[in-house]
Amino acid sequence: MEIPKDLKLIPGEIADYHFGEDGILVSYSKPIKRTVELIAGNVTLVKQITANKPVPLLIYLCDSPIPDKATRKYSTEQLPVIYKAMAMVSKPGLSSMIMRILFKFQKPPIPMKSFTNDREAREWLKQFC
Repeated sequence: MEIPKDLKLIPGEIADYHFGEDGILVSYSKPIKRTVELIAGNVTLVKQITANKPVPLLIYLCDSPIPDKATRKYSTEQLPVIYKAMAMVSKPGLSSMIMRILFKFQKPPIPMKSFTNDREAREWLKQFC
């Protein structure tokens, strides 16, 4: 995934963000192990970016270490607080593996869908704007 050079990004510890005029928040993940502390900081950052309103998220996933159980639980609890829906763009298999890890025993708390094409992901997210 290539980030456009002229795109103004908002830097974060686990991802950099761009909030588009279409109301979709775009996240460029970083290959860092997620912790409860890092997720909490990211939730605060996203709330600042979105004026504390849940928005649709288009996330470009990258390979990163699997978070511990407490971090997965906290992350799942925070998803509906900051996002309406999530479209995950990645190489084939990565996002489905993440979905299996995070939601092994329960369904996702927000609509989620995996894509290998970001145009299709954006089209799907438009229904949540």
